[in-house]
Amino acid sequence: MHFEVHGLQGKDVRTVILSSGLGGAGSYWAEQMEVLCPHFRVVTYDHRGTGRTGGSVPENGGISAMADDVMEIARALDLSRFDFVGHALGGLIGLDLALRFPSVLDRLVVINGWSKVSPHSERCFDTRITLLKAAGVPAFVKAQPIFLYPARWMSENAARLAADEAHGIVHFQGETNVLRRIAALRAFDVDERLGEIGAQTLVIATEDDILVPYTRSLRLAEGLPHARLVLTASGGHAVNVTEAQSFNRALTDFLLSDASQEAAQ
Repeated sequence: MHFEVHGLQGKDVRTVILSSGLGGAGSYWAEQMEVLCPHFRVVTYDHRGTGRTGGSVPENGGISAMADDVMEIARALDLSRFDFVGHALGGLIGLDLALRFPSVLDRLVVINGWSKVSPHSERCFDTRITLLKAAGVPAFVKAQPIFLYPARWMSENAARLAADEAHGIVHFQGETNVLRRIAALRAFDVDERLGEIGAQTLVIATEDDILVPYTRSLRLAEGLPHARLVLTASGGHAVNVTEAQSFNRALTDFLLSDASQEAAQ
């Protein structure tokens, strides 16, 4: 596993592991580094099958195999406990960690995630798979921002999106890996087990997310015993990029808040 360690160092420093969505790149969290690094040891990583980790996504491992990869990083860093922030697929990894390795997980943040996939997201996945298989990698990569960002933000950041598109085509993770990662997203279902998760959890969602209905986050907040919900009107699926300032404020407020206050909520 390729991972990078930023921010504070030392034996007693709190560690936050950041996990991205379907794209899998650790660089996704660039907008969060400036606010997190002064307070934490911050770990970013490229998911298996993506970026500098590379390799193949296990055919039948699902989200649990991806959570096992996180535990591999934790062992490499000799971490007994850590906080975990996950976007979409990364959030599902966090939920799996919370269920299978509760003793190592301190605080959990799930951004535009779900306990069980919605029919609307299934339709979006079907569309993306059809694009990939019928039109090829360039069409798949070009369509990706439509599912991530609001139209206004895309219009204002056309040059950035063009650069991201060119990079995404050159460094595409491969059709097999994408299909296996989407299959893992679709198969994930912990809806009946949310009550077993004891971690203090921040659920962040946006009402204009075109890929994941915000009602999936409402379900998480309802089912998790120790959850705080932050629901915003705008920001799209990648709200930590498009509305970084307000997102970072909510994130740091949660991670730096007093644990006893969190438990009382």
